[in-house]
Amino acid sequence: MVTLLDETFAPPSERWLNRYASFSGDWNPRVQAPVATPWQGDALARPRWVAWSNELASDMGWPDGWRHDESLQVFTGNAVWPGMSPLATVYSGHQFGVWAGQLGDGRALLLGELDTAMGPLEFQLKGAGQTPYSRRADGRAVLRSSIREFLCSEAMHGLGIPTTRALCLTASPQPVMREGVETAAVVTRVAPSFIRFGHFEHFAHSGAAGHLDVLRGLVDYVITHHYPDLADAPNRALALLQKAVDSTADLMAAWQSVGFCHGVMNTDNMSILGLTIDYGPFGFLDGFDPQHICNHSDSEGRYSWQNQPQIGYWNLRALATALVPLIPELAEDDQLIIDVLKSYEHRFPLSMRARWRAKLGLQVLDPEDGQLAVDLLSLMAEHRADFTITFRRLCDYRADLSPSDPVNAPVRDLFLNREGFDDWARRYTVRLRAEGSVDAERRERMRRVNPVYVLRNYMAENAIDKARKGDDSEVRRLHALLQNPFDEQPGCEADAGFPPDWAKGISVSCSS
Repeated sequence: MVTLLDETFAPPSERWLNRYASFSGDWNPRVQAPVATPWQGDALARPRWVAWSNELASDMGWPDGWRHDESLQVFTGNAVWPGMSPLATVYSGHQFGVWAGQLGDGRALLLGELDTAMGPLEFQLKGAGQTPYSRRADGRAVLRSSIREFLCSEAMHGLGIPTTRALCLTASPQPVMREGVETAAVVTRVAPSFIRFGHFEHFAHSGAAGHLDVLRGLVDYVITHHYPDLADAPNRALALLQKAVDSTADLMAAWQSVGFCHGVMNTDNMSILGLTIDYGPFGFLDGFDPQHICNHSDSEGRYSWQNQPQIGYWNLRALATALVPLIPELAEDDQLIIDVLKSYEHRFPLSMRARWRAKLGLQVLDPEDGQLAVDLLSLMAEHRADFTITFRRLCDYRADLSPSDPVNAPVRDLFLNREGFDDWARRYTVRLRAEGSVDAERRERMRRVNPVYVLRNYMAENAIDKARKGDDSEVRRLHALLQNPFDEQPGCEADAGFPPDWAKGISVSCSS
């Protein structure tokens, strides 16, 4: 990497922070177990811009001219701006429920932390080459997977779901070997923090000198910079675990409510801040199947759609195990940590029911609402009704008419068992009338939480196919579309329709 001094735009060098490398203030400099290793990206030849988020740049307070030749070099890993000190972090984790030992940023490079109009944000390149943690891999990302990550990061943000963001996507003709020869790409990811459950697991299970000091420092760092309200907590590790339980429960409910499947919920892919992180073999449900497995590598269905909430809890237990050495009170009362973990069993159902209630346009709390949602999902599963289309069409359901009225046909016709739908719809109508719901007002509420567009796999495949031929226009079109997924956009009717038959043959795996 070379250092660039740009005359048009570069964040001031004194604003770049690299807390992980310095260990100043937050870390014990005597610890012999570093969290990160200073590193440099491997240059990519002939980089080009593929896509970018001007919305994110604007929110960060960057000027319109942020995207130029020098920033292209920076966001491809070929150069740095003054003040940047790139590094790769180490972590461990459980993969598919099995302890995998040391992992780390095998293809990610942290450029540093920048104070922005949105607050402090970390910038990370994915695909900038080998790092000390690449485990014999090349450290590269390919255009195919990078397009998927860029689009889904921003699509999830558009849906209002906590996520890492994607500032830009760059590409190079440099060959990369996967199942076959592909070409390289780099995604610039942005988040308040990229710290994962796996960071805590690594130092809890490490035998390195001072590893518990680093673990304690990690807890203090997250609290100081992200949860200052916990500064005076009697036990910081226990308080941080509670935050993780709450944010993870809410994240799982958010995923379930839009039919999102992560595909590889290993503990090293879980954010300590409750963000969606690491977009690999993800997918949005088409025809509703609660047992849908979006990851071809997940042969046992561990990370199916219906299992995600339970896996979120499993991962929290792994995090709790890692934090146990910092909670001496457990020697006398292990109920403390049990109670924190068990709060997930209360938090997730509440969060999930609130999401279903909003998707059904209900405003008044009723204990039977959960069953009403479950029964609709059961009908959808029986007929493989399209998840996104069903809820969107339900927005226009007329409760003042019979379920079989032609006006209600768009949603009713999604179910082969019309009588089954009619029975459910009559219960739904009674429920709406009980709270004095007005159809027109309910429709607008529902349209704000039931998207018309999601990033279906076939849409990403179309964009990838064109980009491989040198045409990035579909990537940019989808990015613009998915920034406003709740608003019907002229000329985009096909994007709101059913996926084509060939979409059933799309297979994504951990290499995706």
